[in-house]
Amino acid sequence: MNIEKAILAIITTKKELVAGGAPIFICNNKNDLERIAANLEAITDGIAHALGEELYIIVKH
Repeated sequence: MNIEKAILAIITTKKELVAGGAPIFICNNKNDLERIAANLEAITDGIAHALGEELYIIVKH
């Protein structure tokens, strides 16, 4: 399967900010948020984008 132009994951420290169909990862603090975003970026071959201090998305362009 070849996925193009999709949100692959959402990573946040505030679960009340997110909902939807992409996998959601809730982190305890900003360090965990950045670590998990970096790991998911590498694992999924996507790109991490910070939408705020406590919200990242992993996308495939």
